[in-house]
Amino acid sequence: MKVTVVGAGAVGASCAEYIAIKNFASEVVLVDIKEGFAEGKAMDLMQCASLNGFDTQITGVTNDYSKSADSDVAVITSGIPRKPGMTREELIGINAGIVKTVSENLIKYSPNVVIIVVSNPMDTMAYLAHKATGLPKNRIIGMGGALDSARFKFRLAEALECPSSDVDGMVIGGHSDVGMVPLIGKAARNSVKVSEFLSEERMQEVVEATKVGGATLTKLLGTSAWYAPGAAVSELVKAIALDSKKMFPCSALLEGEYGLSDLSIGVPCILGKNGIEKIVEVELSEEEMAKLHTSAEGVKKTNALLD
Repeated sequence: MKVTVVGAGAVGASCAEYIAIKNFASEVVLVDIKEGFAEGKAMDLMQCASLNGFDTQITGVTNDYSKSADSDVAVITSGIPRKPGMTREELIGINAGIVKTVSENLIKYSPNVVIIVVSNPMDTMAYLAHKATGLPKNRIIGMGGALDSARFKFRLAEALECPSSDVDGMVIGGHSDVGMVPLIGKAARNSVKVSEFLSEERMQEVVEATKVGGATLTKLLGTSAWYAPGAAVSELVKAIALDSKKMFPCSALLEGEYGLSDLSIGVPCILGKNGIEKIVEVELSEEEMAKLHTSAEGVKKTNALLD
Protein backbone atom coordinates (compact mmCIF):
# COMPACT_ATOMS: atom_id res chain seq x y z
CA MET A 1 0.00 0.00 0.00
CA LYS A 2 1.43 3.32 -1.14
CA VAL A 3 -0.16 6.53 0.06
CA THR A 4 0.58 10.06 -1.15
CA VAL A 5 -0.29 13.06 1.01
CA VAL A 6 -0.27 16.38 -0.81
CA GLY A 7 0.39 19.23 1.58
CA ALA A 8 2.96 18.74 4.34
CA GLY A 9 1.44 21.27 6.70
CA ALA A 10 0.00 20.42 10.08
CA VAL A 11 -2.91 18.29 8.81
CA GLY A 12 -0.88 16.51 6.12
CA ALA A 13 2.00 15.74 8.47
CA SER A 14 -0.40 14.51 11.19
CA CYS A 15 -2.11 12.31 8.61
CA ALA A 16 1.25 10.82 7.55
CA GLU A 17 2.22 10.29 11.20
CA TYR A 18 -1.00 8.45 12.11
CA ILE A 19 -0.81 6.28 8.97
CA ALA A 20 2.76 5.32 9.86
CA ILE A 21 1.99 4.62 13.51
CA LYS A 22 -0.94 2.37 12.52
CA ASN A 23 1.59 0.44 10.39
CA PHE A 24 -0.71 -0.68 7.55
CA ALA A 25 1.03 1.12 4.65
CA SER A 26 4.42 0.29 3.21
CA GLU A 27 5.12 3.79 1.93
CA VAL A 28 3.90 7.36 2.47
CA VAL A 29 5.00 10.16 0.13
CA LEU A 30 4.63 13.75 1.33
CA VAL A 31 4.42 16.40 -1.42
CA ASP A 32 4.62 20.15 -0.86
CA ILE A 33 5.39 23.22 -2.98
CA LYS A 34 7.67 24.79 -0.36
CA GLU A 35 11.29 23.87 -1.06
CA GLY A 36 12.61 21.28 1.40
CA PHE A 37 9.52 21.42 3.63
CA ALA A 38 8.13 17.94 2.88
CA GLU A 39 11.63 16.49 2.97
CA GLY A 40 12.16 17.94 6.45
CA LYS A 41 8.79 16.73 7.74
CA ALA A 42 9.49 13.23 6.34
CA MET A 43 12.92 13.10 7.97
CA ASP A 44 11.51 14.23 11.31
CA LEU A 45 8.79 11.56 11.10
CA MET A 46 11.25 8.82 10.09
CA GLN A 47 13.32 9.65 13.15
CA CYS A 48 10.26 8.55 15.14
CA ALA A 49 10.21 5.09 13.52
CA SER A 50 12.33 3.29 16.10
CA LEU A 51 10.64 5.19 18.93
CA ASN A 52 7.08 4.47 17.79
CA GLY A 53 7.75 1.04 16.32
CA PHE A 54 6.63 1.48 12.73
CA ASP A 55 8.14 0.23 9.46
CA THR A 56 6.31 2.52 7.03
CA GLN A 57 8.78 4.38 4.80
CA ILE A 58 8.04 8.12 4.67
CA THR A 59 9.65 10.27 1.98
CA GLY A 60 9.19 13.93 1.15
CA VAL A 61 9.43 15.72 -2.21
CA THR A 62 9.10 19.28 -3.45
CA ASN A 63 6.42 19.51 -6.15
CA ASP A 64 7.54 16.29 -7.89
CA TYR A 65 4.46 14.17 -8.55
CA SER A 66 6.48 11.48 -10.34
CA LYS A 67 7.47 10.27 -6.86
CA SER A 68 3.78 9.62 -6.16
CA ALA A 69 3.55 7.13 -9.05
CA ASP A 70 1.43 4.04 -8.47
CA SER A 71 -0.15 5.34 -5.26
CA ASP A 72 -3.18 3.38 -4.10
CA VAL A 73 -4.60 6.31 -2.15
CA ALA A 74 -3.86 10.03 -2.30
CA VAL A 75 -4.90 12.63 0.24
CA ILE A 76 -5.26 16.30 -0.75
CA THR A 77 -4.74 18.61 2.22
CA SER A 78 -3.12 21.45 0.28
CA GLY A 79 -4.56 24.94 0.31
CA ILE A 80 -4.68 27.77 2.79
CA PRO A 81 -6.10 26.99 6.25
CA ARG A 82 -8.90 28.86 7.94
CA LYS A 83 -8.04 31.97 9.90
CA PRO A 84 -10.11 33.25 12.84
CA GLY A 85 -13.42 34.64 11.60
CA MET A 86 -13.01 33.03 8.18
CA THR A 87 -15.63 30.59 6.93
CA ARG A 88 -14.75 27.47 4.96
CA GLU A 89 -16.64 28.96 2.02
CA GLU A 90 -14.35 32.03 1.89
CA LEU A 91 -11.46 29.73 1.02
CA ILE A 92 -12.98 28.64 -2.28
CA GLY A 93 -11.30 31.10 -4.64
CA ILE A 94 -7.78 30.14 -3.66
CA ASN A 95 -8.22 26.45 -2.93
CA ALA A 96 -10.24 25.53 -6.05
CA GLY A 97 -7.28 26.14 -8.36
CA ILE A 98 -4.97 24.18 -6.08
CA VAL A 99 -7.25 21.13 -5.80
CA LYS A 100 -7.87 21.00 -9.56
CA THR A 101 -4.15 21.07 -10.39
CA VAL A 102 -3.24 18.57 -7.68
CA SER A 103 -5.96 16.11 -8.75
CA GLU A 104 -4.79 16.18 -12.35
CA ASN A 105 -1.14 15.66 -11.33
CA LEU A 106 -2.03 12.71 -9.10
CA ILE A 107 -3.99 10.91 -11.81
CA LYS A 108 -1.21 11.50 -14.34
CA TYR A 109 1.09 9.23 -12.33
CA SER A 110 -1.46 7.04 -10.50
CA PRO A 111 -4.40 6.40 -12.86
CA ASN A 112 -6.05 3.95 -10.44
CA VAL A 113 -5.72 6.11 -7.33
CA VAL A 114 -8.50 6.71 -4.79
CA ILE A 115 -8.50 10.39 -3.83
CA ILE A 116 -9.48 11.70 -0.39
CA VAL A 117 -10.16 15.45 -0.36
CA VAL A 118 -9.57 17.37 2.87
CA SER A 119 -9.11 20.93 1.54
CA ASN A 120 -11.93 23.34 2.38
CA PRO A 121 -14.67 24.05 1.53
CA MET A 122 -14.46 20.27 1.44
CA ASP A 123 -17.78 19.27 -0.16
CA THR A 124 -17.24 21.74 -2.98
CA MET A 125 -13.60 20.69 -3.43
CA ALA A 126 -14.67 17.03 -3.64
CA TYR A 127 -17.28 17.99 -6.24
CA LEU A 128 -14.63 19.95 -8.16
CA ALA A 129 -12.30 16.91 -8.10
CA HIS A 130 -15.10 14.84 -9.68
CA LYS A 131 -15.67 17.42 -12.42
CA ALA A 132 -11.97 18.02 -13.08
CA THR A 133 -10.96 14.36 -13.29
CA GLY A 134 -14.02 12.45 -14.47
CA LEU A 135 -13.11 9.60 -12.13
CA PRO A 136 -15.80 7.07 -11.14
CA LYS A 137 -17.76 8.36 -8.13
CA ASN A 138 -16.39 5.65 -5.83
CA ARG A 139 -12.82 6.93 -6.20
CA ILE A 140 -13.24 10.46 -4.83
CA ILE A 141 -14.07 10.80 -1.15
CA GLY A 142 -14.52 13.98 0.86
CA MET A 143 -13.28 13.76 4.44
CA GLY A 144 -15.56 15.75 6.68
CA GLY A 145 -18.15 13.52 8.24
CA ALA A 146 -15.57 11.29 9.92
CA LEU A 147 -14.06 14.33 11.64
CA ASP A 148 -17.42 15.91 12.50
CA SER A 149 -18.63 12.58 13.91
CA ALA A 150 -15.51 12.32 16.09
CA ARG A 151 -16.23 15.79 17.43
CA PHE A 152 -19.86 14.79 17.97
CA LYS A 153 -18.78 11.74 19.98
CA PHE A 154 -16.40 13.89 22.02
CA ARG A 155 -19.26 16.22 22.96
CA LEU A 156 -21.58 13.28 23.66
CA ALA A 157 -19.03 11.64 25.96
CA GLU A 158 -18.52 14.98 27.70
CA ALA A 159 -22.27 15.37 28.29
CA LEU A 160 -22.71 11.75 29.37
CA GLU A 161 -19.57 11.82 31.53
CA CYS A 162 -18.45 8.53 30.02
CA PRO A 163 -15.55 7.23 27.90
CA SER A 164 -15.66 8.04 24.19
CA SER A 165 -15.43 4.30 23.49
CA ASP A 166 -18.91 3.95 25.05
CA VAL A 167 -20.46 6.37 22.57
CA ASP A 168 -21.64 6.05 18.99
CA GLY A 169 -22.97 8.87 16.82
CA MET A 170 -22.86 10.19 13.27
CA VAL A 171 -22.90 13.56 11.53
CA ILE A 172 -24.13 13.83 7.93
CA GLY A 173 -24.68 16.82 5.64
CA GLY A 174 -22.31 19.56 4.58
CA HIS A 175 -18.96 20.04 6.30
CA SER A 176 -19.75 23.56 7.48
CA ASP A 177 -20.88 25.24 10.66
CA VAL A 178 -24.46 25.57 9.40
CA GLY A 179 -24.58 22.49 7.15
CA MET A 180 -23.82 19.74 9.64
CA VAL A 181 -26.64 17.42 10.64
CA PRO A 182 -25.67 15.57 13.85
CA LEU A 183 -28.05 12.61 14.10
CA ILE A 184 -28.75 13.05 17.82
CA GLY A 185 -31.85 10.85 17.62
CA LYS A 186 -29.69 7.89 16.60
CA ALA A 187 -26.78 8.58 18.98
CA ALA A 188 -26.31 5.90 21.61
CA ARG A 189 -24.31 4.93 24.67
CA ASN A 190 -23.56 1.23 24.42
CA SER A 191 -26.69 0.68 22.25
CA VAL A 192 -28.93 2.74 24.56
CA LYS A 193 -30.19 5.97 23.01
CA VAL A 194 -28.65 9.05 24.61
CA SER A 195 -32.15 10.44 25.15
CA GLU A 196 -32.38 7.92 28.01
CA PHE A 197 -29.59 9.83 29.77
CA LEU A 198 -29.77 13.44 28.57
CA SER A 199 -32.48 16.09 28.54
CA GLU A 200 -33.70 17.56 25.26
CA GLU A 201 -31.97 20.81 26.16
CA ARG A 202 -28.62 19.10 26.85
CA MET A 203 -28.83 17.12 23.61
CA GLN A 204 -29.39 20.34 21.68
CA GLU A 205 -26.35 21.87 23.38
CA VAL A 206 -24.30 18.89 22.17
CA VAL A 207 -25.59 19.38 18.62
CA GLU A 208 -24.75 23.09 18.56
CA ALA A 209 -21.30 22.56 20.10
CA THR A 210 -20.59 19.92 17.43
CA LYS A 211 -21.59 22.21 14.58
CA VAL A 212 -19.14 24.93 15.65
CA GLY A 213 -16.44 22.43 16.60
CA GLY A 214 -14.01 23.56 13.91
CA ALA A 215 -14.66 27.25 14.43
CA THR A 216 -14.17 26.86 18.20
CA LEU A 217 -10.71 25.37 17.64
CA THR A 218 -9.81 27.97 15.01
CA LYS A 219 -10.63 30.72 17.50
CA LEU A 220 -8.53 29.05 20.23
CA LEU A 221 -5.59 28.06 18.04
CA GLY A 222 -5.53 30.93 15.57
CA THR A 223 -5.61 28.40 12.73
CA SER A 224 -7.32 25.16 11.77
CA ALA A 225 -7.03 22.05 13.93
CA TRP A 226 -4.73 19.23 12.81
CA TYR A 227 -4.65 16.27 15.23
CA ALA A 228 -8.26 15.11 14.79
CA PRO A 229 -8.37 15.88 11.05
CA GLY A 230 -5.17 13.90 10.53
CA ALA A 231 -6.49 10.99 12.59
CA ALA A 232 -9.82 11.04 10.71
CA VAL A 233 -8.07 10.86 7.33
CA SER A 234 -5.85 8.02 8.51
CA GLU A 235 -8.91 5.97 9.45
CA LEU A 236 -10.41 6.41 5.97
CA VAL A 237 -7.11 5.41 4.36
CA LYS A 238 -6.87 2.40 6.67
CA ALA A 239 -10.38 1.23 5.76
CA ILE A 240 -9.42 1.35 2.07
CA ALA A 241 -6.01 -0.26 2.61
CA LEU A 242 -7.40 -3.16 4.64
CA ASP A 243 -10.61 -3.47 2.57
CA SER A 244 -12.37 -3.42 5.93
CA LYS A 245 -15.86 -2.39 4.70
CA LYS A 246 -16.19 0.04 7.62
CA MET A 247 -18.91 2.66 7.51
CA PHE A 248 -18.03 6.34 7.75
CA PRO A 249 -20.00 9.44 6.83
CA CYS A 250 -18.12 10.80 3.78
CA SER A 251 -18.76 13.44 1.17
CA ALA A 252 -19.87 11.36 -1.82
CA LEU A 253 -21.23 12.32 -5.23
CA LEU A 254 -24.96 11.66 -5.08
CA GLU A 255 -27.07 10.55 -8.03
CA GLY A 256 -30.52 10.32 -6.53
CA GLU A 257 -29.63 8.97 -3.08
CA TYR A 258 -31.56 10.79 -0.33
CA GLY A 259 -33.41 12.58 -3.15
CA LEU A 260 -30.27 14.57 -4.03
CA SER A 261 -28.20 14.76 -7.22
CA ASP A 262 -25.20 16.52 -8.73
CA LEU A 263 -23.40 17.40 -5.51
CA SER A 264 -21.01 15.87 -3.02
CA ILE A 265 -22.26 15.86 0.57
CA GLY A 266 -21.77 13.82 3.72
CA VAL A 267 -23.70 10.55 3.86
CA PRO A 268 -22.92 7.12 5.36
CA CYS A 269 -20.56 5.16 3.10
CA ILE A 270 -18.99 1.70 3.22
CA LEU A 271 -15.26 1.99 2.48
CA GLY A 272 -13.06 -0.73 1.03
CA LYS A 273 -10.34 -1.34 -1.56
CA ASN A 274 -12.38 0.37 -4.29
CA GLY A 275 -12.97 3.49 -2.21
CA ILE A 276 -16.68 4.01 -1.66
CA GLU A 277 -18.07 0.50 -1.99
CA LYS A 278 -21.63 1.55 -1.19
CA ILE A 279 -23.64 4.61 -0.19
CA VAL A 280 -25.93 3.61 2.66
CA GLU A 281 -29.39 5.18 2.71
CA VAL A 282 -30.38 5.11 6.37
CA GLU A 283 -33.92 5.96 7.37
CA LEU A 284 -34.12 9.58 8.44
CA SER A 285 -36.92 11.37 10.26
CA GLU A 286 -38.76 14.12 8.38
CA GLU A 287 -36.82 16.72 10.37
CA GLU A 288 -33.45 15.07 9.64
CA MET A 289 -34.25 14.77 5.92
CA ALA A 290 -35.35 18.40 5.78
CA LYS A 291 -32.09 19.49 7.45
CA LEU A 292 -30.06 17.39 4.99
CA HIS A 293 -31.83 19.00 2.03
CA THR A 294 -31.33 22.48 3.50
CA SER A 295 -27.66 21.64 3.93
CA ALA A 296 -27.53 20.48 0.30
CA GLU A 297 -28.93 23.82 -0.86
CA GLY A 298 -26.05 25.55 0.95
CA VAL A 299 -23.48 23.25 -0.66
CA LYS A 300 -24.95 23.89 -4.12
CA LYS A 301 -24.73 27.65 -3.58
CA THR A 302 -21.04 27.26 -2.77
CA ASN A 303 -20.57 24.96 -5.78
CA ALA A 304 -22.05 27.70 -7.97
CA LEU A 305 -19.10 29.92 -7.03
CA LEU A 306 -16.85 27.54 -8.99
CA ASP A 307 -18.29 28.99 -12.19
